[in-house]
Amino acid sequence: MSSINMKSAEINEILKKTIKAIEEGKQEIFEILETVRDECNKLKEELEQLQDKIRFLIEEVEILENKENISKRILSRVSREFSVYTEEDIKTAYENANNLRIKLALKRHEERNLIKKRTDLELRLRNAQDILKRAENLMSKVGAAFDFLSGDLEDISDTLENINQRSMLGKKIIQAQEEERQRIAMDIHDGPAQSLTNAVIKTEVCERLLDMKTGNAKTEIQELKTILRNSIEDIRKIIYNLRPMALDDVGLVPTIERYINNFYNDTNIEVDFIIISQIDIDDKIKKVALFRIIQEALNNIQKHSGATKAKIKIELTEKNLSLVITDNGVGFDTERLKIGDRSDGGFGLFNMKERVELLNGRLEVKSKINHGTKIIVNIPNEDLGGKNEENKCFDSR
Repeated sequence: MSSINMKSAEINEILKKTIKAIEEGKQEIFEILETVRDECNKLKEELEQLQDKIRFLIEEVEILENKENISKRILSRVSREFSVYTEEDIKTAYENANNLRIKLALKRHEERNLIKKRTDLELRLRNAQDILKRAENLMSKVGAAFDFLSGDLEDISDTLENINQRSMLGKKIIQAQEEERQRIAMDIHDGPAQSLTNAVIKTEVCERLLDMKTGNAKTEIQELKTILRNSIEDIRKIIYNLRPMALDDVGLVPTIERYINNFYNDTNIEVDFIIISQIDIDDKIKKVALFRIIQEALNNIQKHSGATKAKIKIELTEKNLSLVITDNGVGFDTERLKIGDRSDGGFGLFNMKERVELLNGRLEVKSKINHGTKIIVNIPNEDLGGKNEENKCFDSR
């Protein structure tokens, strides 16, 4: 029961950290939302002022058109009746008509510029309103996730305390975690990721339309585009860490190969991946467990070993699933670092050991200071109903 209580405390702590992270993300989205809303209000106000200017200018143009028509008729009359009007009268009529023509041309040019500016403002306002709508939708989804995590999942500790069988408890937890990770990954992929991608496209359209202009609006939209692109990249990383969808699509081995390739790109640590034999694994929990063990082992190598090279051997048969993971790092004293003692730096190994034991498997760690580390994993690949026979380890290979 103490182990169950310890598990409950762990999950509650993880839950609190998750809720805190979502709450901080929610605040950031809210700030972006307010910035876009302020921009929409500014554009609306600017558009209203521009509409007033255009209406006033149209009235001026109509007045000038009437005056110009009158001046043309006067000029025509004095030009025909030159015997009645003096040369000075003709000159005055001509200058008056010409001045009105110039004023009218200038006002018409000003009217066209204002109408063009109004069209640009209307387009910017529509795009800003679209971004605002999408940001509000994203805010709603994040709020729903926050409410869900801070509500129903708080009962996890109570559920754990009611489970008596440790193996059944652990398997249910792993299954629930992976199913929830898969669901969250799909939700983020189909929702926020696509929404943010569309928002970036919209900002690029705005930027092209504003190429001839400079101002606060363009700067803010460019900053928003950068933020959204970073958010998309973060969400994609979260999706892969939550649940590598390739496990279901292409299988365990190709997913491991892809992860190793990404690991090398990120850390420059060479990983030699050796496949001794392989079969399709139908049990999703075992498949995920093997991947998570490799993921955790490589994470430990990166953070603690100081290694430049690592090797992973995998053997998948009808009866047994085996892993050997080695590195050329600094190693450690296995007597001092107990993998079951989280307070002594062995939490990563503890996680691996827990996963293996919950599947009736066995994990062994061999290490010496300055001589690297070897992790040996054996998991039975058949349900025997009772105690599993001890599986032969391919440590010597």
